[in-house]
This record gives sequence, structure tokens and C-alpha cells, in this order.
Amino acid sequence: MKKLLLVGVLATGLLACKDFLNLSPPTNLSSATFFQTEEQFRQAVNAAYTPLREIVNVGVYDDEMRSDNTFFTIYQANRGLEKSRESYPQFTDDATASSVPNSPGSRWSASYRGIAYANTVLDRLAANNSLSNEVKNAIQGEALFLRAYYYFSLVSYFGGVPLQLKEITNPDDSFQPRNTAAEVYAQIKTDLKTAIDLLPTVTTFPQNGRASKGAAKMLLAYANMSGENRDYPAAEKELLDITKMNYALLSDYAKVFDPANKNHQESIFDVQYMADRVSGQQSSFAWMFMPKMVNPTFLMGFDGGRMNIFSGWNVPTDEMVASYEKGDVRLPASIAVVQGTISGVEDFTAESIGSPVGFTPAPGKVYRYMIRKYFHPPYDIAFNTPDNFPIYRYSGALLLLAECLVQQNKAATALPYLNQVRRRAGLPDAPAATLEAVSNEMRHELAFENHRWQDLIRIGKAIEVATAKGTRLKAQYGWILPSAFTVTQQKLLNPIPFRELQINKALVQNPGY
Repeated sequence: MKKLLLVGVLATGLLACKDFLNLSPPTNLSSATFFQTEEQFRQAVNAAYTPLREIVNVGVYDDEMRSDNTFFTIYQANRGLEKSRESYPQFTDDATASSVPNSPGSRWSASYRGIAYANTVLDRLAANNSLSNEVKNAIQGEALFLRAYYYFSLVSYFGGVPLQLKEITNPDDSFQPRNTAAEVYAQIKTDLKTAIDLLPTVTTFPQNGRASKGAAKMLLAYANMSGENRDYPAAEKELLDITKMNYALLSDYAKVFDPANKNHQESIFDVQYMADRVSGQQSSFAWMFMPKMVNPTFLMGFDGGRMNIFSGWNVPTDEMVASYEKGDVRLPASIAVVQGTISGVEDFTAESIGSPVGFTPAPGKVYRYMIRKYFHPPYDIAFNTPDNFPIYRYSGALLLLAECLVQQNKAATALPYLNQVRRRAGLPDAPAATLEAVSNEMRHELAFENHRWQDLIRIGKAIEVATAKGTRLKAQYGWILPSAFTVTQQKLLNPIPFRELQINKALVQNPGY
């Protein structure tokens, strides 16, 4: 009798468990019930912006630090977690670099995560019959822009990649072979042309930070000026349209980067951050870029840990500092010099911070350069800053237009756009618009904004410039290995991450890795 009772209790319990497991809590949302209202779609497209932050972080290492703009300060006492980060600027990275501990992130996975978010929004939006066309158009435009941006990031750094244009509902659909670079560029342009018709033109400032018609036109211009099949007349049209919008250069270059002045009239598209202590949406550029030092409170107003292993990155090179023209107001707005002393072998104690203009270290003192654009202390918590990161600025649109015109043998037409930017920088007008002059202006105007490496690739100077940088740094630092800075045509593309090759057997590695 007791056995029968026990069996009955167990059976009842199992049935109850089965019923319980088959029920979803009524307060929980699933993908099947979520995509219904405008607010829900807005939340979903907001999520599609978040991978931009990881791409910005990776870009510091595989764009600024690969270029002649910056390098890093080595700290021999604690390098255990830093080898993967050090490999990017020395061109010694391999397929495993983005998947080892403490790597700066993965451009590949962040981009495909953003693409997946955008695809889900686009597919669910197409199936929705309750939203107004106005709402659907606005959300579709943003999602298409973001998908295009992520694919442009991928094709620029990896070449041809798999084109995934639908929400993945079957895991097997994830494992696709690589499309050609030409096919990826074609899709980027298709997405952007549709997005441009759907996105609004910014008319008031500060703007809301979302994708706009101007941002889509800027990205389309870059796409038309990149890759093997370039269309400079098409890029010129998009860039001229931007000059007829409501953007303008701010009178004070330093104000462009002031977090109290976000999303201003010069901003076309920024990655958004805020330091509110609770949301986890802060930036941390000031902490990454400050010198490795034993007294960070001196600079930051907050300790955050002695000799923080995450600082000392993206350090302006001596050559970069020396390359600014006399009187260029962008130098003190972009770069600071920190003076102090060295104890032991390499422990730096800061004593003063100032402008690099005319700087000569005091007797017995040493100094460190640091990026000033994202430095707005004091801070009251480590790695928590409010600074946005600029992706596209109006000054960049003017200079890209000048480059586009020079490439079409329209140097006289390009010159006024070049000189608009130079005048704001406090410099005299250039006598002529050459490709070298425009490139040099872009270097200093957009310094430390993750443009320089791709700019060099676009104009065919990347190998020459990176090799020369390596020669200078090897003469300056004895610890750089002879194999570093071996920059070849194959090194202009990054390796496909090893993890992706293991997961997707249809992928083929880039040559040279």
C-alpha cells in the first residue's frame, strides 16, 4: 500500500513538473511575443547599436596603433595579459589574436552580432502589420544603415565575408562560405541607398545620436571610394549633398570633443556613451590612453590602481607630435605631454601636464605623450567616462570630398574644401590640393579617431608608411623583435579569427596567415 502511494505521489509530481516546464511565466517576453509595438522595435534597434562600442575599442589597436599615429608604452614588469594587444600595432597578430584573454575584442564577432540584431529587426518589421509606415520606415532605415556599417567594417579589414541577410532560425544556416569583396560592397551600397530614402535629415542640434541621412551618405561615399571598383563621381554626389545639409564646423576645435557638447553641429555620427554609474554604458578612453604611472590620481582625480595594466595604449609617436605645422591649434587640443620622474627601472611618477607646443623637458625629468581629445577629468570612478567616440564628422566629409575630387583630377575644385578645415585649425591656406596634402590634413584633423590606417590603405600608402614607422621605432626601442613590422600586401587584411574557422568549415583563411 505504501509502495502504491509513493508511486502515485511520484507520478503526480512528474506530471506537475511537466506542466510547469511547459509553461512560460506570463510576465516574460519571448522573441515570438516581443516584436509587436513601436517601443519594442525601438529597443531592438537600440541593441543593434551596441556592438559599435566593441568595434571602436578594437579599432584603437588595429587602426590608430597600426598607423604612424600611435604606439604603446611597454611595461616589462607586467606583460602577461598584454601580448595579444601588443601584437596588433607590431603586425605580429595571427588568427588567434582576437580570442586570447585580454585581447581588445573581436571586430568579426562584434560586427556579426550587430548584423544579426539588424536582420532580426528587418525581418520582424516586414512581418508586422500594426505599425504605421512612418514608424516602420524610420526603424528600417536605421537597421539598414547599421547592417551596412558592420559589413563595411568587415570587408575593410577581412576582405570578402559571408553575407547573412536574414534572421538565423536554423543553426545550419550560419555556416556559409565567404562572398567576394565585390559582392559585400554591392550589398552595402544597396542597403545604404534604401536607408538614405528612409532616414531623416538632421535639422536641430544637439541631435539624438541615431543614424541619419547624412551618416548614410557619408558611409556610402566611403564605400564608393574603397575596394577595387571605385566610383568617385558617385561618392562626390553624396559628399556634396552633405555640404548642403545643416552641418557646420565648430569654431573651437577642442569643443568638438567636449562631453558637455555632445552631438553638436559638426557631428554626423558618434558612438554614444554615458557615465551614470549604473547602466554600464560608459566609455573608458581616458583611462586606456593615460600614461602608465604610479600616481594616476594626479591626472584623473581618482586612483584606479597603481600602474594600471590597461593604460599606456594609443600613445602618440614622437614623429606624430613633430608632424604638426607651427600654429596648428589641433596639436594642444589633441595631445598633452605629462612630465615626471622614473624610479626603479620604469615606474613613472607624473608631476605636471601641459601642451606639447614648444615643450622641452626640464633637467632630470622624463615625459610621456598622451591623447587629450578624450581627457576631461576629474573622474570619481575608474574606467567610467562620458565621452562619445566620433565616427563621422563634417570636417571629415569636407576632406573626403577633397580627396574624391583630387582623385578625379579636380584639384582646383577640391582646394576650398581643404582650406575650410585648415582655417579652423589656425593654418594658412594650402596653395594646392594634392593627394599628399589632403592625406596629411586628414591625419591631423581626424587623429586618434580610428581613420588613419584605412585612409592609408585607400590611397595606397599603408605599406610604405607602416614600414617607415617600424624602422623608426626599432631604432628607438631595443625590445622590438626583428620580425615585427613585416608589412606586406597580405597584412593589409586581418586574419579570419581561428575560432570562426573551427566553427565554420566553409570559411577559408586569408593568405599569409
